Amino acid sequence: MATRLITMMVMAAASVWTLTGCDNNTETPNQASKTAATASDSSIPAADEIDWSLVDSGTKPADPTNYKYPFAIDSQNVRDYAEYFDVDAATAQHNLTISMASNEALSKALDQLSETYVSHELTDGNEMTLVIHTTPNVAASRYDYVLSDDFAKGLILPIVIKPDGKKGMLRRMGK
Repeated sequence: MATRLITMMVMAAASVWTLTGCDNNTETPNQASKTAATASDSSIPAADEIDWSLVDSGTKPADPTNYKYPFAIDSQNVRDYAEYFDVDAATAQHNLTISMASNEALSKALDQLSETYVSHELTDGNEMTLVIHTTPNVAASRYDYVLSDDFAKGLILPIVIKPDGKKGMLRRMGK
């Protein structure tokens, strides 16, 4: 039964190829130039764009200098982070908190990116950023996401969409 179905599919495909032909010389030069002109029309978007209004948390940004962080500034985790990434303790405290809550922003962005998503990473250093690598058909963009979860409510996580197709696992990068 399966062999018969496969044979029928192959025959159907061969019939379509025979009917349509493999020769593309039937296109006139006028049709080719019309297609090229349409493709270069600036009114047609060249790439898919993420709608940041759908990602927006609706939370107001907090003042990071007066923020009550869940990590003590003199804790071992903060000191280790500061030493490893060569940042001050306040930056380490801020970045640790944001990194723990970053999945909130990532999941909202992935709702729109779905099959165009390739990989992501968090950059460390003086400004933590969530970099999302996508297929080339997505427009590059940047957005400052305000976290809404109680753990990091009001803190800002910059998100960068890079349509470079870069594959890799979640990784944390230094400067």
